[in-house]
Formats: sequence, C-alpha cells, structure tokens
Amino acid sequence: MTRLSPTAVLRNGLRVLFPLSVALTVYLYLYPIFSTCAFPLPPDHHGAATANTGRTAFVETAKVHWHYAAGTAENATVFAPSRPLAPFRLLALGDPQLEGDTSIPTDYLGVFPHASSLFQHLTFRSSHPSLRQRIRASLHDVVDIVLQDTFDLLESLRKRLDHLGNDFYLAHIYRTVHWWTRPTHVTVLGDLVGSQWIDDNEFWRRANRYWDRVFRGAEPVPDDVAAYPASEYDVADYLGGGAFNESTAWTRRIINVAGNHDIGYAGDITEDRAERFERAFGKVNYELRFELPLADSRSETVFDDARNPDPGSNRLVPELRIVVLNDMNLDTPAVSSKLQDDTYSFINSVINTAAAVDFKGHFTVVLTHIPLYKPEGVCVDDPFFDFHEHDGSLKEQNQLSVDASKGFLEGILGMSGDTNAAGRGRGRRGLILNGHDHEGCDTWHYINQSVTDPEQRRWEVKRWRQATAVGIVGRAELPGAREITVRSMMGEFGGNAGLLSIWFDEASWEWKTEYATCPLGTQHLWWLVHILDLVVVVAILLLGLAALLSVVGVNVDATVERSVVRLCTPRKKADTPLKDGGS
Repeated sequence: MTRLSPTAVLRNGLRVLFPLSVALTVYLYLYPIFSTCAFPLPPDHHGAATANTGRTAFVETAKVHWHYAAGTAENATVFAPSRPLAPFRLLALGDPQLEGDTSIPTDYLGVFPHASSLFQHLTFRSSHPSLRQRIRASLHDVVDIVLQDTFDLLESLRKRLDHLGNDFYLAHIYRTVHWWTRPTHVTVLGDLVGSQWIDDNEFWRRANRYWDRVFRGAEPVPDDVAAYPASEYDVADYLGGGAFNESTAWTRRIINVAGNHDIGYAGDITEDRAERFERAFGKVNYELRFELPLADSRSETVFDDARNPDPGSNRLVPELRIVVLNDMNLDTPAVSSKLQDDTYSFINSVINTAAAVDFKGHFTVVLTHIPLYKPEGVCVDDPFFDFHEHDGSLKEQNQLSVDASKGFLEGILGMSGDTNAAGRGRGRRGLILNGHDHEGCDTWHYINQSVTDPEQRRWEVKRWRQATAVGIVGRAELPGAREITVRSMMGEFGGNAGLLSIWFDEASWEWKTEYATCPLGTQHLWWLVHILDLVVVVAILLLGLAALLSVVGVNVDATVERSVVRLCTPRKKADTPLKDGGS
C-alpha cells in the first residue's frame, strides 16, 4: 500500500481547499453584488417604472462603480449611469445589540473562584466546626473546580471570541453594503448595545467597540446639527448632488436612534441613562431638514425667499423632514415624568412647526424604535405589555399602545377619519421606520373615511404586500402611512440591511418611496470562510517551510515519518543479564 507523504497530503488538500476558500471569500466580500443589492430607482424619465426594477437598479449602481473605475473622461462618459439614483438613500440597520462582559462568566465570577476557596480550607483560614466538615467542603471545591470553573473558563473564552467575531461580522455588513450601494445617509434604529442595566464602565466599553470596530470611520450627528423643531430653521443640507457629487459628511454620519436596551423602557429610563446615551451616540430627540434644489428653472417662480408658496399655489419647496424620536416613554406609567414630558413637548413642537396639510412638497420620515400597534397575527411580535410590581411602571412592551400609535398618525402626520378636517383628513406624506421586532415587518396603517359612524372609524393595518395587492394604498377615502420595521442585522436574523429610496416627483409634486433589503446570511458563513482561509494560509506556510528546508538538505517527509514510527512503535524490554556463575 502506497503511503502519502505529509507534503503530498498538504498539496492534495490545498487542491480542494484553496479554490473553495477563494470562491467563498470572494462571495463573502462581494455578497451585495452576488445578491444584486441596490437602492430602488425612481421611475424613468417617461414617468413609468420599468420592469425588473431590482435588476435595473443593480445595473445602474454597477455603472456608478464602473464610472470611477473607468478613469478617463472618455470611458467615464461611456460607463456613466443612464438613470439617476434617488437623491435620498437611507441605509437602515436594526438592533445590533452589542454584548459585553456581563455575559462572560469569569468577569462576574472570577477565574477558578473555587480554587481560592479550596486554598482557604487547606490552609485552615476558613471557619469550620470540625475536620470532617473542612474535608467535605474541600472535596466539594475540587469537584466544582473540575466541573464548573473549568467549563466557565472555556465558556468565557468562547464568549470573548464570539464577541470579537460578532463585531467584525456586523462591521462587515456595514462596510460592504455601504461601499456597494452608496447610501447618502445611514441610521441604526435602536438597541445599539445589549442591555440598559450595565454600569458606566461597561457601557463605554461597548460604545467604544461600536465606533472603533463595528462602525469604524463613522461619527454621530453633531449636536449643533441635530435641531429642535422651530418655525424658523436652517436646513441640515441639500439633496440631489448626484452619485458623483454628494455630501461625504452625511455618508459618514450615523443617525442613531435610542432603543430599550440603550436607555430602557418607560419604567427604566433615568436621566443618567439618557445622558450617557446622548454623550456616546447623539441626542434622543431631534429633527433634520433636507431641501431638494430643483434643476428646472420653471419651478423657481413658484416660491418666494421664505420657502412659502406664492399666493394661489399649494406647492412648497421640496423638503425632507427626518424626525428622530425616543418613543420608549410614550406609554405610561413612566418612572421619569420629566423625560416623558420632554418627549411629548418634542412631539408637540414637531406638530406645531410642520407645514399645513393643505400644502404639498414636504415629506416626513419618523425614525424610532418601538413599532406602532398591530393586532395579533399581523407581524411576528404580538401586542405585549408588562409592568413592574413595585411601582406599576412600564417594564416591557412589544408595540406601542393604540393611543400612542394614533398620536403618530393623527398628530405627526395629521391624518384623520373625518373628511371635514383640514386637507380632507388625508394628512401629510410620510413614513415610519423602526426596529425592535427582530423578525421585521412591513405594514400599511389606514383609516376608512367612508364609515359614516365616527365611533366605528378605527385605524386598521395590513401587511404592505397585502395592502398593495387589494388596492387600498393611495385611495383618497383611505388615508394611511407605511411603517417599515427593519429586520435585525444580528447573525441569527440573517445580517439584514434595509435600503430606503426617497425621490421627488415633480409631476404630482410629491415625494415617493421604495424599500428593499440586502441580507448577508447567518454568522456561521462568516466564521466558516475565515476559518477555512486560516487553514489554507497555514497549509501554504507549511508547504513553503518544507520547500525551504529541502533546499538546505532536510527531507521533511522522511523526518516526519521517522518521528511517527518512533512514537507508534512500542519499546522492547531489555534482555535480562546473566548472573554470575550462570551457564
């Protein structure tokens, strides 16, 4: 039987593992391309959406990259996109939930804690009534060292490695999707860290990992840019620079939303928790206004210098209003009445400074964490509320209450079931984006104005696909708004990234939206690829070392074989020497 030498085994193994490693690595680091990820495109210049919109959007995104790769002006013109990308492209990420030391047993139990206890017993430094009790306690410690401390140490090492890998997994999603899809803005929709109960030291360790590892190179929205709603305001920036001339400042900034694991539910939020979140990640309540300059000079005559329409016109300068809202303390009872009052005051300011519902051209995007109310069975998370026993404050909730959800739709967006209300109750154009439900959900909230009895008019909700299929979206007597709950970017939920496009339709003088997703897959793929890459690299280094040793005259295969034979061959007993006088 022919024996394979060690170097032959490595070479044969690399013939299989190397191409597999290369293929999987290329897929992992270019997965948005293989998954044809792209921000949805506005309709073409004829005003009609093209067939195969996802494929068309992917091709136009690829053209953006080809344009830069072309280099020369001649080639750049050839590879330039033929259709413009949406002026506002929001990369939406949900619930990264960075874990930390509180999940590592050795950090809160210590390393081999029972060894210290055993030492106390053996040196008679512990108090026991008898020697028998001391021996008994010592034996218990020995068992705990073997069966508990050892496994706690191994679990702690596993958790530390898992945290490191999870950080790089999340970072890979952000970096790769950001590179390929070219968003204009980025948001993380709450639960940035994994627990609101951690102390300040642990909180800042996780915050540093968030900025230095997961979202390396990014920065929070500056406090002087994150504005409080006011009638007179400065825009945060202008949209519509095109794929080649957009603000790089906003592509680096992360619009962070506070989640229940960051500051707690209404029964957990304290001023200290809110303050440390704001120092690390930005304000919990603020707004951003982005204006869209129009290229068509004919549109300029519609407006005066104060962004108000000329008399007789209901058109406003196109503007996006991004409302970042802490909705964890909208429902009662809350442990901090001051923080709850701050949230309600902020919402009232948002309502009071909004354009009248009769005017067109403004669009509101509400970024928050806890989703609106939905009856059981609409999404994965059903309505659930729990309260603290000691003071009755809100302990946990899966969704907002019916009344709080109604406040979103009728207050911030100005919708109503009453056709006699301002703007016939159709409200302002807007969209709600949130997280919390890790499975994700896409819904349409609406109210039926044709119901004659006001007491019978209630807000209803359907899945977005169902609502579009039955044709209730956009009907005049059914005013409504879309709510997108972004699926979590955690590995067990597929490493999802949301892609929201918003563009302006001059024909209807309204903003339009479309949403797509770009999942990576579970974290197991990330681990598999990097472990396989490590095995291949080690095998290549060993083969290189063997080749180098053969140059200097060392036969690695023979040396290894002799060593194996020596280890595997049992030693013979030495012959017994003859005694003196023996025959």
